[in-house]
Amino acid sequence: MTLTRHIPSILTISALFATTSVPWQQVGAQTPPQASAPALTVPGPVSGQDASPGPASPPEARPGPATDGVTTMTPEELDRQWNAGTTGDSAGAPVPIRGDGAPVSSQGGDAGAGYADLADLILGAPVIADGVIRSTTRIKGAEAAGVAPGQTRFYVELDVTALIRGSNGVAPRIGYLLDVAPDANGRLPKLKRARVLVFARPVAGTPTQVQLAGRTAQRDWTPELDTRVRAITKAILANDAPPVITGTGNAFHVPGALPGEGETQIFLTTADQRPVSLSILRRPGEQPRWAVALSEIVDEAAGPPARGTLLWYRLACGLPPALPDRSTASLAPSDAQIARDDYRFVIAALGSCGRAPS
Repeated sequence: MTLTRHIPSILTISALFATTSVPWQQVGAQTPPQASAPALTVPGPVSGQDASPGPASPPEARPGPATDGVTTMTPEELDRQWNAGTTGDSAGAPVPIRGDGAPVSSQGGDAGAGYADLADLILGAPVIADGVIRSTTRIKGAEAAGVAPGQTRFYVELDVTALIRGSNGVAPRIGYLLDVAPDANGRLPKLKRARVLVFARPVAGTPTQVQLAGRTAQRDWTPELDTRVRAITKAILANDAPPVITGTGNAFHVPGALPGEGETQIFLTTADQRPVSLSILRRPGEQPRWAVALSEIVDEAAGPPARGTLLWYRLACGLPPALPDRSTASLAPSDAQIARDDYRFVIAALGSCGRAPS
């Protein structure tokens, strides 16, 4: 029996990857639009690539708690699992993190590096699974239509060892399509038995199949990546998670009693109408200070968000580069100019969103 007969429509792959370039934080924390994907059926066992004998053997697949063949965990159970060290063999101790998902670097590295791309991926993936690749089958001919030049398409079967995100659970073994590129020597990577993190969307009506959430939605497992993904996921799903920033509202400026003194307040628009505002305080002879408020009450002790946190990501990746004229339309020209200068100060302080080019 040929693969063609078992995977009759493996590609509508244009649909499979059609939405991968959309930055999901721009449409809020909603579930990304579901692209149509075929129900893939592959006879088992499927022969695939030979295992690559690395310096250490990957962990054996150990499905977590299962009910009727579905692996499912609450966020609290996941936390207990992680804290107890039961997520599988670890290459080292967990990387220390802050509660907002940013790692604490002992070398003073940029905590925001890669945060935007990872947050984009997590926001677009209702299912995040840690697992070991059981088998791969190379897809050729018409069934590989739409594959980018130089890449090769595989059907991958993954044994799930832990579910990081998935409110409806996931089957202990899932399948998906993966396009891979050769290395510098022209060799395709050895996938079988590799431990990976998979960011995916469920396929309606086929619980054993998922659709990768992007072109980089299968990543090699590392302790640092696992820790960071769990922390960002927890921050996104928290009840007090900062809202999606959609733009700027009205700006106001109140001059102080001394020359060069004053305070600017800029209200932001959000996807769920929650109040968010920026406050910039200037005093003569001092550096400007700014803070963000997530309620109608501005906390005098509040400060700017740390780089590499969910609030920083919402602001750095969601705010326009300049304050629109409509935000200062009600201000006197001199106050409007100060408000624009203060907004530029905030944007410079936030720094680049850091999203990799698509």
